[in-house]
Amino acid sequence: MAPKEQRLGGIVGIQLSVMMFLQFFLWGAWFVTLGPFMGAHGFSNTDIGNAYSTAPIAAILSPFILGIIADRFFPSEKVMGVLHVLGGLLLLIAPQFVSDGGPQSWLFIGVLLAHMLCYMPTLGLSNTIAFHSMTNPEKQFPLVRVWGTIGWIIAGLSVGFIAKGLVTDAGTFETIETARGAHDQFFYVAGVSGVILGILSFFLPHTPAPSKGKPFSLGSIVGVEALALLKQPSFAIFIAASMLICIPLAAYYAFAAKFAGDAGVESVPIKMTFGQMSEIFFMLFMPLLFRRLGVKWMLSIGMFAWVVRYGLFAGAWVGSGEDQVIWMILGGIVLHGICYDFFFVTGQIYTENTAPKQIRAQAQGMLVLVTQGIGMLIGNQLFGRLVDGHTTDGVVDWKSVWIYPAGFALIILVIFVLLFKNPSTASDEPEPSANTD
Repeated sequence: MAPKEQRLGGIVGIQLSVMMFLQFFLWGAWFVTLGPFMGAHGFSNTDIGNAYSTAPIAAILSPFILGIIADRFFPSEKVMGVLHVLGGLLLLIAPQFVSDGGPQSWLFIGVLLAHMLCYMPTLGLSNTIAFHSMTNPEKQFPLVRVWGTIGWIIAGLSVGFIAKGLVTDAGTFETIETARGAHDQFFYVAGVSGVILGILSFFLPHTPAPSKGKPFSLGSIVGVEALALLKQPSFAIFIAASMLICIPLAAYYAFAAKFAGDAGVESVPIKMTFGQMSEIFFMLFMPLLFRRLGVKWMLSIGMFAWVVRYGLFAGAWVGSGEDQVIWMILGGIVLHGICYDFFFVTGQIYTENTAPKQIRAQAQGMLVLVTQGIGMLIGNQLFGRLVDGHTTDGVVDWKSVWIYPAGFALIILVIFVLLFKNPSTASDEPEPSANTD
């Protein structure tokens, strides 16, 4: 049998690439357009924040699902297959919990939470399956992982074309009926792709349970050993900044698409994919910038991009009924590549270099917990209420809304620059992997 590195370019490489493509295609097919859909159905912005909170809640709980079940008793590809089939079926039935007579908010949000509890553990499982099949992850993983970003982009383009005939020129749904008809299709596309991925997962390369036969330790699951890293002042500052910066990040994921539609941006789902396209573009320049700037200033550029993005959004809104500054909105969307790559990918590399080898997995898990979990959860809850508080007669004062995350991100940036110490010279840093989205 050929070595794994050689086989990766054949059937195994194709399998892993398809896995990554569908993994993010099914998420992108419904997640970005959820805000406009719920708004057209009469859900409050607080409800929208609660719906988007299902992802961070699931991110907080998924380590327990993986640590107690997937890592100990069953092969990773089998667990992933079951979770994706169940998650796909939940997406297929989700539209049935929104009635024409009014939103059944907690039933609908409950179904989304059940889906995300199935979906979030598969993010770790897909990486586990990919890494297990590789002999040189630094070179091989980016070539596989980039298909996830492509999948998200194709999902946005697909739902954009599906909705094209069902929205007004301003990018908003004309009636509740057309909104439901459009987003029903988004859920069906995502649900079917999830079921397909679930079935295909059973045929992925066999990946044994990584902790099978090892004694159970709740401490290892929650990452107790990684907490010792917080004794290092710079790492503690990094973790705190990572959690806090995800509070304003939540506003982008939950409300940027709704804001763009209100501002008159056409084909919102398509335009939102510009952010993922820019991720691929900026990733090409990261190795060169790493050598010149080092960790501290890479992280700082990522945070500064947050300030600029929300500043552009605030400046673009000139008032209800007026022509908004579309180029500023699109510029804010395109900055997603810097916002995500320069902060999150750099942060993953910094964490990998800082943590001792035996607790690197725990350290990365702690980073996900405080960012995608705690930070995003707080942000979704805060900004749903913030948008409701700046809504009068159904019209949102978006300028005032976006000033808050811009100011918040600026404060975090200043504190980080003052307190964080660059751990090493830039030449000591490895090239970043394409772990995007």
